Amino acid sequence: MHNFAVEEQIILKFWQERRIFEKLREQISGKKKWSFVDGPITANNPMGIHHAWGRTYKDVFQRFKAMRGFDQRFQNGFDAQGLWIEREEEKDLGLKTKEDIEKYGIEKYVDACKARVQRFAKLITADSIRLGQWMDWDNSYFTNTDENNLHNWFLLKKYFEKGWLYKGKDAVPWCPRCGTASSKHDIITEGYKEVTHVALFMRFPVKGKKDEYFLIFTTTPWTVPANVALAVNSKLNYVKAENEGKKYWIVESQTEKILKGKFKIIEKKTGKQLVGLKYEMPYAFFPEQKNSPHKVVSWELASAEEGTGIVHIAPGCGAEDYDLGKRENLPAISPLNEAGFYYNDWENFSGKKYSEVNKLVLKDLEEKGFVYKIEPYKHRYPHCFRCGEELVFRLVDEWYIKADEIREKLKLENEKIMWFPEYGRKRQSEWFDNMSDWLISRKRYYGLPLPIWECSCGELEVIGSLEELKEKAIKGIKELKEIHRPWIDNVFLKCKKC
Repeated sequence: MHNFAVEEQIILKFWQERRIFEKLREQISGKKKWSFVDGPITANNPMGIHHAWGRTYKDVFQRFKAMRGFDQRFQNGFDAQGLWIEREEEKDLGLKTKEDIEKYGIEKYVDACKARVQRFAKLITADSIRLGQWMDWDNSYFTNTDENNLHNWFLLKKYFEKGWLYKGKDAVPWCPRCGTASSKHDIITEGYKEVTHVALFMRFPVKGKKDEYFLIFTTTPWTVPANVALAVNSKLNYVKAENEGKKYWIVESQTEKILKGKFKIIEKKTGKQLVGLKYEMPYAFFPEQKNSPHKVVSWELASAEEGTGIVHIAPGCGAEDYDLGKRENLPAISPLNEAGFYYNDWENFSGKKYSEVNKLVLKDLEEKGFVYKIEPYKHRYPHCFRCGEELVFRLVDEWYIKADEIREKLKLENEKIMWFPEYGRKRQSEWFDNMSDWLISRKRYYGLPLPIWECSCGELEVIGSLEELKEKAIKGIKELKEIHRPWIDNVFLKCKKC
């Protein structure tokens, strides 16, 4: 019987003693080049079986090309900065929040993250060699180097000069635990989980009508105090149904599913006929609500398949709501701070986390008579793919790269690729078609610092190199240890305007 573990060690020893890999490289040196860029493994934990699987495929391709006589770099890569590194180091240090990190000390924390990278890069290298992978292990690249960060600065300056890089205000997916935005790309690929939430069916009185209500559905009660409008689909049919002594407006197709007990339809209208009607909402007394119209608007995304067909709109608490709000000139109320707690000007909700506000709103609405019914609702909901916490939406300024400027270029390159299997080409092309502007800014500590200096007057300076930074800096450049926080935070530039 073969003892594969023993035989593998014999082969590895043979390769090492006879310098087989080095001889192969000498044999193909100077011949036609084949470029393979290693998609870097994150050096935050030991290598897993899924990594070994991927690295085996990479090794097979490189060996095949070497046997065909192609010269190559054989360069391994390590993803060495970003929230994946931070998250694991936070666990080891017992840090749970951004406040904990700042108390611990940003410099000490960043140094701990870098030490983690070195520790696990060494372990992953040893495991990869044991796996039999051939690489120039003494020449691995790391994404946390100044060289890499400055190259990214160079590219970002080019994007800025081309008009591809911009600062935009939007309601973005936000992780309260990590205290930073998530890009839509992160959520699409890894961010959804199936969960059970509370489905709240609210009744908001139609202004000027006795016992007449709009029936509204939401799974995020914490957003109700930020409601500014209701939305209907102009093309759908709505009915006024008498039920339990009150009259409710609801999309016709959902009456049997949602209304309790017996009901009687007493009027029919299209969504278009409901647009412009006003309603009373329970939190109109908050100062933030003073400019809210609390009226019905038209929205093509209001659905006849989910909810009541009448959508609660809070532009400061949802991406689609925010887009509709811009179109309809609606105010955007954003009640949460970066840790997911209500700001301090919201009376009973002040200082409470959104999850607690969910319960408070449910209780408050029930006491005030705004609840029609509450039931469990299972659906897919976005989570932080790094820490697992549910995401909320916050209205913030972030930096983006315009997708439309690069979409067609990417699709053109996609057509040049030899795909195995072929359906990968179509899937990739569809991904490019649906690609939104890429949110690149993160409000964290150990990652690529964006090379953007913004003056209080609004003037921007985007730096493309260390030489340019040295030329334009008026403070902190001599103390710049590396292109990371906290050292980069202390570099100041003179504003060209003021």
